[in-house]
Amino acid sequence: MIKLTQTVKKGGCAAKIPALILKDILAGVSFPPVLPEVLIDGKDFDDAAIFRISDELSLVQTLDFFTPIVNSPYDFGAIATANALSDVYAMGGQPKTCMAILAAPMSSMEPSVIKEVLQGASDIMAKANASLVGGHSIDDDTLKFGLSVTGLVNTKAIWSNAGALPDDALILTKPLGTGTICAGIKKDSFDEQDSLEVRQSMMRLNNVVDFLSAEQKEAIHAATDVTGFGLAGHGFQMAKASKVSFKIIHQNLPLFKLTRKSLADGNLTKAHLSNLEYTSQHMVFHDLNEIERKIYFDPQTSGGLLLSVSASMAESIVRSLATDFPGTAIIGKVIQQKTQHLYVE
Repeated sequence: MIKLTQTVKKGGCAAKIPALILKDILAGVSFPPVLPEVLIDGKDFDDAAIFRISDELSLVQTLDFFTPIVNSPYDFGAIATANALSDVYAMGGQPKTCMAILAAPMSSMEPSVIKEVLQGASDIMAKANASLVGGHSIDDDTLKFGLSVTGLVNTKAIWSNAGALPDDALILTKPLGTGTICAGIKKDSFDEQDSLEVRQSMMRLNNVVDFLSAEQKEAIHAATDVTGFGLAGHGFQMAKASKVSFKIIHQNLPLFKLTRKSLADGNLTKAHLSNLEYTSQHMVFHDLNEIERKIYFDPQTSGGLLLSVSASMAESIVRSLATDFPGTAIIGKVIQQKTQHLYVE
């Protein structure tokens, strides 16, 4: 059977262009004017764009694609789909329509492999009650798959990077470690059974909105999904947009069973280093060893949501999510500070 991870140099969200390089590229481009109906664009590194239709309804628009992060074609399609849909959930919305982005080396890859990728994707879309309405495909040197997604959200209930408030509690809904463990999969350090926990997590939809009451949803002030820039990168982006700092309690971080071992074994990606470079001036660690620090720079694929919520509602939200999102935990709090940092204790 073909091992998809052996057909590419980089996999999943670890294949992202490094944040500092991307920032430099974007700074040199003159973009078109922003329409007045655009409520959220890319300036604060939000997960998706918001286009207002009315005072009650807005469109959520996003896209995401990457190269294989696991060996199973079916699982790859499912993970890529859950990862793309996550951007809509991170804005408090519901995905509705999807368009596929597919590149495949047709001279060296059997059509049956592509069918499995699309079936994995379709099954996750069905769970999300979203429709595949088309897409575009090209013949390319390496397999790449993802989606452009359109969703809907209540205009008055949008989540963004910019709403975290001092004294909020910080909740993370999935364990950390997909980057290092998937690097280990590529090196054949872990077999299918070893990686089952992390593969199931990456295929899990981030549809937390479906499990919360109206009161709980209102208690969420800011949200983002933790993907290729790691907890450090995405946490910093949220703190910066909200003009606050975060205090993280290291012992509260949810981790996969293999995360520490995989990091200790040296299963790393280039993104570990680029994420460190991106956030090094904004991270303050207290008494953590080198392996523990690497957790914060680990590039997640289809990672969990980082939520900034009213402290009084935090325990209630964790209880509501615990069954369907094992590992959900309160990992810290928001603090008021002029310069934005992530403090880790």
